[in-house]
Amino acid sequence: MSIEEQQNNPLHGLSTETMVTKLVKFYGWDLLYAALGLNCFQTNPSVPSTVKFLKKTEWARYKVENFYLYRFCQMPKFRGEDFDIPPRARGFANGIVPLEPMELTFGMIAAMKEQAEEAYQARQEQSRQNDFQAE
Repeated sequence: MSIEEQQNNPLHGLSTETMVTKLVKFYGWDLLYAALGLNCFQTNPSVPSTVKFLKKTEWARYKVENFYLYRFCQMPKFRGEDFDIPPRARGFANGIVPLEPMELTFGMIAAMKEQAEEAYQARQEQSRQNDFQAE
């Protein structure tokens, strides 16, 4: 990945505190909890306590960074093996710029979760069929 691609990542040079502050200001604590399911957005939420949690919990930080990239900035999603690259290490080609944050509602989040669950179940079923055919 080139330096230009890395510098085109909206997370490049962005502190966790600034990222969380932007997300909370735009979406609010309740919507972030609904979307991400992290207790730091529900139980006595504050920017400092959320940042502290995210700095200690890599998987949760990745989840929030992915949300920031793909919902807040609406960057193109990674596919295949590139999906395993940590969000801050991802690069985007020059000319790809962040868009306005995606407007979300509780209903939209529920529908996205349902769609993701259905896709997961379909992949599981396909995997079982492939395993059965291989025997």
